[in-house]
Amino acid sequence: MSTFRTRAGVAALALLATAAASCASGKATGGAPAIGGDGVKTGPGVSATTITVGVLTDLTGPYASLGKSLTQAQRLYFDQVNAAGGVCGRRYEVVVRDHGYDTQKAVAAYAEIAPKAAAIPQFIGSPMVTALRQRIDADKLLTIPMAWATSLLGSRAIQVTGTTYDIDMINGVEFLVKEKGIKTGDRIGHLYFEGDYGESALNGSKYAAGKLGLEVVEQKVKATDQDMSAQVAAFKAAGVKAVLVSVGPRQAASLVGVALARGMDVPFVGSNSAYAPQLLATPAAPALLKDYYVMTAGAPISADLPAMRKLAADYQAKYPGETLDNAVPTGWGAAMIVDDAVKKACAAKDLSRDGILAAHRSQSGFEGGLGTPMDFTAVDKPSSRASYVVKPDKTALGGSVIFRPAAVSDLAEGYPVPVG
Repeated sequence: MSTFRTRAGVAALALLATAAASCASGKATGGAPAIGGDGVKTGPGVSATTITVGVLTDLTGPYASLGKSLTQAQRLYFDQVNAAGGVCGRRYEVVVRDHGYDTQKAVAAYAEIAPKAAAIPQFIGSPMVTALRQRIDADKLLTIPMAWATSLLGSRAIQVTGTTYDIDMINGVEFLVKEKGIKTGDRIGHLYFEGDYGESALNGSKYAAGKLGLEVVEQKVKATDQDMSAQVAAFKAAGVKAVLVSVGPRQAASLVGVALARGMDVPFVGSNSAYAPQLLATPAAPALLKDYYVMTAGAPISADLPAMRKLAADYQAKYPGETLDNAVPTGWGAAMIVDDAVKKACAAKDLSRDGILAAHRSQSGFEGGLGTPMDFTAVDKPSSRASYVVKPDKTALGGSVIFRPAAVSDLAEGYPVPVG
């Protein structure tokens, strides 16, 4: 998920978050664990009959379509678990709050939900999670952000899934060199958002470029910028041979559309937030279909995997007519991660927050059938360094297909990932 604020702004919001959350819910939301009648230690969000999970999402802001798909997929997952008898003698209850991609609203929503949640399987927005990071850590509340900036690493309670943006860009630059003819001495462009998302991605492209003898031509934009004509002109004047794209879908569509119209025929490699299948219904479609690629840790919904095929069928049955995009397996996978931790904690008879976190952090080989093996044992490292290369495809389920299977480049393998 993209980050739309500067670090200074996030720092100020973090102070606001700490104050607001403290006022709203006391010094901590953890509470004292108790022993239930079944001999299982319980904590906040866990009763004798229910396990409550909180969803802090965007249903009315810039990522509303993403939030809708993520949330529906997670409701589907927990509904299916409940239908199969629940977990640890309890049923899941999903509590959803829409923050509209507004940090202050997210702070208020967290203050409301945290005291009664055992885990948070979805929290959209790097700025929002960053603002609440200290609080989440103090609460020991397992939280899955829908964001992949390296600034979110280093927390025991916050689990970044898959790769981080910089890892994806390192793998992307090596892909350009090995398969798209980019060679030592060439210039490559990088269009990126200001803030953690863009800065994390830029760290990766600059690291790879330095190792491979390339020059990065930077163009930084704000999330409110819509027309990328000036950036295309700058890239064209610099003679770039490829462009990395770490912005939102609308900016990506403008970039490739303007570039193609101006005769700039180069490959584009986007971060996982820089594409949405809805773009294939816009005038940018020909440019996206021509030579645009997306680096992502997650296999697309079109992947030929039994679990993915079942998920697609189940989702379409529950939500007929709804867009089936790659946020569906992302949301489903995050719900599965939380459920996996709860099941392991139940086996250890400890459904306290600390018990759920300990169970989660013991998992070194989580995969879940969705094509993304992850290691959750190290809080200061990405859970994966392997990126798929995905390509837009109008005929494919979800609007994209695997162009190259998930792989870890030599550079990404040895990259020292910055933390926090």
